[in-house]
Amino acid sequence: MIVSPEQAQQFHEEGYFILENVLSDEQLEGLRSEAQRYIDMMHEEMDAQGTDTLGISHRDKRYFISLMHQESAIISEFLFSPLMEEITRAVLGDTVYLFYEQYVIKAAEKGLHFGWHQDSGYVGDGHKPYLTCWITLDDVTEENGTVYILPYSRAGTRGYVEHVQEAGTNDKIGYTGDDPGIPVIVPAGSMACFSSTVFHRSGTNTTPYMRRVYLAQYSAAPVKKEGSDENFGLAIPFLKEGART
Repeated sequence: MIVSPEQAQQFHEEGYFILENVLSDEQLEGLRSEAQRYIDMMHEEMDAQGTDTLGISHRDKRYFISLMHQESAIISEFLFSPLMEEITRAVLGDTVYLFYEQYVIKAAEKGLHFGWHQDSGYVGDGHKPYLTCWITLDDVTEENGTVYILPYSRAGTRGYVEHVQEAGTNDKIGYTGDDPGIPVIVPAGSMACFSSTVFHRSGTNTTPYMRRVYLAQYSAAPVKKEGSDENFGLAIPFLKEGART
């Protein structure tokens, strides 16, 4: 059993749990190799356009690489693997959809911090909270910009909070208290699993090495845009009434 009853209970009571060393060596190396392949492709596109910026990705600073599962067998196999099936079923139940996936990479000595936010703060109100699996492709520490989690009991809320945009970074901020949160310090191949209504932040990467993370997000129902019937992100069926689709 990958997710214990105690961890599942902690998720529902505090909004998160931590799994250490759950990826196989093959899964870890596969996600790492794809990350480097996409960084190289992004650099080629930057060179072609004569720029160091593509969207919110900045050469040698940070990279956001999203929605590559349709063209990467390695990523697709991981997202719909028995590992992710067991984790999502333990949290979301017998009906699960893939909502979103992306790499979040902080370059050596330059990776930017990310302010306190809920993932739902970037989606809007009116949806059932979804699951974020924050998957470490490197050992993560406070020095290289790991994520900090604020449990429900310490945040004082378990629901959606209206966010404001931070000047200078354009990050959306939903918590301004002085609680530093709980740092996730785990080896590569681990994951922090948390609700989209849990506040979290990350620090800067002050080490000489990249900090690579892969995010896989799942929901119990399609996530809709606020006030609309249009899907926000993906709504790819994974489990339906307990069976793989």
